[in-house]
Amino acid sequence: MHLIPPMDDEPPADYVAFVTLHAPGLRAEAARLVGGAPVAEQIYLGVLTDLAGRWRWLRWRGRTESHMRQRLTARTAQWRDEQVYEVDVRVLRPPDPVVPVFTPTGSLALRKAKIIGGTARADLDALADAEIAWVHAYLRSQWRRLLRYVIGSILLLAVIVQYVTWLGADPV
Repeated sequence: MHLIPPMDDEPPADYVAFVTLHAPGLRAEAARLVGGAPVAEQIYLGVLTDLAGRWRWLRWRGRTESHMRQRLTARTAQWRDEQVYEVDVRVLRPPDPVVPVFTPTGSLALRKAKIIGGTARADLDALADAEIAWVHAYLRSQWRRLLRYVIGSILLLAVIVQYVTWLGADPV
């Protein structure tokens, strides 16, 4: 029995939908803020992990997007502070998206999938990113839970030792 139920090991559908919707913009913004450095992907996944760790609370309060922007700003600032040399960031125009062209000779199933609702699947990159971020947040929550148990056990042991020494003290 838990006062607050532990985090599920699989991401909920609303988290995956949120990541699918915001992944391209978040990835582009992370790359823009760090000047396209390879660390942009780490910042992007770090933001998703932070979001996953507090997903239920943020969803309940309706603050998912603002928290995402806040964590992106914080992680980018942390990255800049860790740099040994001054960072020169140049804002570049993002490349135009490449739209795949389907030939009319494609299968009947592919042509119907464009028309029939509910056949569109989540972007596989965003789905993979959501899964990875959720697993990282889940593992972090498991370590925090273990740490709480260890600290609680140490405090309980200290209280018991104090109580036993108080009982065994000679009255003067």
